[in-house]
Amino acid sequence: MHWLTLPDPRKNITLAFQDVSSARKWLADQPQAQPLQILAALRLQIEAIDGASLAPPLALELLNLLRTAAVPAQENIEPRYFRKALPMQEEDQRSFEVAQQLWTRLGVAYLRLAPHFPAAEKGLPLNRAACAFRMAQFCHFQAAHQCPVQLDHLLFGVLAQAGSSGLLRQSLPDPDFRHLGDANIAGHLAWAFVLRLIDPYRLTATQLIVANRALSRWRELSSFLVAPDTEPKAINVDLTPLFGSALPPGIPCWLDVRSISRKIRQRIQALKAGETPESLKLGRELSASACIRLLDELDDSLRMQQRQASTEIGEIEIAFGGEHAYAVFKGDFLNPVGDLVANSATLSHDRMAMFGFDRVSQMPTAVKKLNVPGEIWTMVDGMAVRPAETQGVRRLAPCLIASITHEKPRLGVLFGLQMTADDALTAGLHWYEEKVEAGSLKRLAPHEQKGPKVPAFLLRDDDSISLILPASAGTRLEIGLALEGTSVEHLVPTEVLERGVDYVRYACRFA
Repeated sequence: MHWLTLPDPRKNITLAFQDVSSARKWLADQPQAQPLQILAALRLQIEAIDGASLAPPLALELLNLLRTAAVPAQENIEPRYFRKALPMQEEDQRSFEVAQQLWTRLGVAYLRLAPHFPAAEKGLPLNRAACAFRMAQFCHFQAAHQCPVQLDHLLFGVLAQAGSSGLLRQSLPDPDFRHLGDANIAGHLAWAFVLRLIDPYRLTATQLIVANRALSRWRELSSFLVAPDTEPKAINVDLTPLFGSALPPGIPCWLDVRSISRKIRQRIQALKAGETPESLKLGRELSASACIRLLDELDDSLRMQQRQASTEIGEIEIAFGGEHAYAVFKGDFLNPVGDLVANSATLSHDRMAMFGFDRVSQMPTAVKKLNVPGEIWTMVDGMAVRPAETQGVRRLAPCLIASITHEKPRLGVLFGLQMTADDALTAGLHWYEEKVEAGSLKRLAPHEQKGPKVPAFLLRDDDSISLILPASAGTRLEIGLALEGTSVEHLVPTEVLERGVDYVRYACRFA
């Protein structure tokens, strides 16, 4: 495979053991209560094995032993970097880097070892390489860090070797991942490719967990094809864009995902019929309605019908969160803070005396110059980019935003946030096309009068009406809401249409 260049093995690392017995002793001496330190040590020894001149069977056995030790340590450190706000804090970033480097180097070591075995014995190292690269890829999705092209090429490298050796469908038990049962190389690769194709960065942490679990169960339903299936109902996905250029001859460049799509539709029908996500082995993290929304998104992604991002170019100033979005639309803060609060009484008195209005923004001739906090992002190829050198707070997506730079305020969602290799932040922007009215929830109970007001955004078109509220608002379906500042005073939320980290959009009916 002249098109695949593996990283050079490191020859300057001292191997801490020479056989399985001494390796077990070395593992026993590691600090079991410090998983990050264990993973860092395991990574170095994996690289040492990769660069040592060991007999292939011994090298394979040692890699398997270190892999077994890595799995529980990996599970322990995942929460440290799983969908934390970006840029991550230094220790969280370190945890991610150690994890993804370990699985990448482990996969490389297995892949480099595979050609040294007879054809009938290549299956195990190639199977373990496919699993390791899939794990490294998933670390990037968990951390919302851009997946390097090298990982895609390494997955294709396994596909090429296993395909040419007729080993794609050879099933092997995996004692380190018993929940997967017997697993074959095609399944690991399809799982990795499909997860990549659905754009996992746009999913919330909980959605990613559920989607990954579902695809792990359906991983062996798809088929790799050299040419697309011409059957009318076939759903063929072109893998070439993942490779970045035309795939070398003989490597399957199409993935038939019709069976996965069928499974998705069956699960949606079952959920609508009253079955629970847990009974369908989708887990307990999401409600039935939330699972239906997620599965619909996954099916649309496989059919290449993902949410369209903004196509504008140039700089754009973005305000984040419901409070600032309200200010963009209304020209005034819903819950003034700092100096605004301290000076509110004096300002109100002076304005009443001079103008007869308690706020300048209420004057008929006022030009609103409210300084709403925002960030400058740049639109490049349909994606919003915040350079690494830009000072800004840490961000988590999908989140509610408003556009400051346009004459007419726009409300939207920043989604698919990820960190690039050069430490920039990049994301998609989706703007709501409906007519947007900014208002707030009416405070009815006596104990609510002194609390902060809750921003609310009414979205209307000819056929429907919906409401966006903060995720912390505690809204319940079929419980009426009273609104202030909008053309509608009373609404009843009937269904959750979408949910972000800081907002929920509800379908509504008139009270």
